[in-house]
Amino acid sequence: MGSAPRSDVPRPIYRHFHRIAWLAVALALGVIVFGAFVRLSNAGLSCPDWPTCYGRAAWPTHATDAADHVATAIRAVEPAKAWREQLHRHLAAALGGLVLVLALIAARRRRLGIAQVLVAAVLVAASIPLYMKAQYVPAGALALTGELILLAAAARWDNSDLARAAALTLMVIVFQALLGMWTVTWLLKPIVVMGHLLGGLTTLSLLLWMAWRATDLPIRLADATVLRRWVIAGIVIVGVQIALGGWTSANYAALACANDFPRCVGQWWPPTDFREAFVLWRGVGVDYEGGVLDGASRIAIQMTHRLMAAVVLVYLSWLSLRLMRTPGMRGWATLLGLLLLVQIGLGIANVMKGLPLHVAVAHNAGAALLLAVLVTLLARLRAPRV
Repeated sequence: MGSAPRSDVPRPIYRHFHRIAWLAVALALGVIVFGAFVRLSNAGLSCPDWPTCYGRAAWPTHATDAADHVATAIRAVEPAKAWREQLHRHLAAALGGLVLVLALIAARRRRLGIAQVLVAAVLVAASIPLYMKAQYVPAGALALTGELILLAAAARWDNSDLARAAALTLMVIVFQALLGMWTVTWLLKPIVVMGHLLGGLTTLSLLLWMAWRATDLPIRLADATVLRRWVIAGIVIVGVQIALGGWTSANYAALACANDFPRCVGQWWPPTDFREAFVLWRGVGVDYEGGVLDGASRIAIQMTHRLMAAVVLVYLSWLSLRLMRTPGMRGWATLLGLLLLVQIGLGIANVMKGLPLHVAVAHNAGAALLLAVLVTLLARLRAPRV
């Protein structure tokens, strides 16, 4: 059958499912933070081929190791950076393996569930060697077919045993792999870099939601339904700000205002060019490393990010106060408020200190943790049983 009996809490599907899910959550957070380190240390293009690095499953340890590989014509070997990019790929692949395991476990009670997940996984895996042989059309067709199989399964299944969430998470992971590939082959195109960031955080959110639901530790409150609506609004607002942050980073606009805050290059509102700032597609073949926008366009992106940060600050401050007045939610309110203040502080420090690597990476981690708290509340808040 395509669906299973509904219940308030997903029924146990495997006694260790929640442990695997929590392991995947931890790994997903690690992949996100390490990915930020790779991107912000300008190592994103240090392996110009995909999924190998100068033809290696690992990475070259010396500049002469890959001297005869065709990828050296695209970019010279930088061993100090190459290991970061390729290690990030391996960590992401390990995460994909865990998500595949979760999807197989969740699908085992569905009619042909395991077969559907396995077929989708095999099709996606088969597309990789075709891509490496430059057979892009058949490779794309196989990957797309695998994604459609997962999408169809998720549409038919419900979440009574987390089958839908697991299938969707696997689908997102596959698309993340494609975005990772396009990040390299399309030379850090901003829309792809931003999408890759959002995909990683979407993966983390789905895994976290599954982990909490499988662990079954609900917070039952009389006004849970109302609170969940406010939390969902918070997730949307934070998601928009994260997207703007990704757009800021991908367009190298973090220091568009120099080290000036709260003003920008000595003005409260300097000249801006919003038309150019938010052009999503500029064709293929442009190398975006270092950015291609002029100062006015980058300032427009930076100012938009700052304005949205003010919206996030106001809304999440209000939400924290709202939770503070709810019995039993004082701890969560305090955690949300503290993370918010730290995140705002890190954002300001990024500008005033000239984007130091450790602060910039921490800012990315802070965004993930802020989102994680909101997703946790969404997963755990439940109305009392009647």
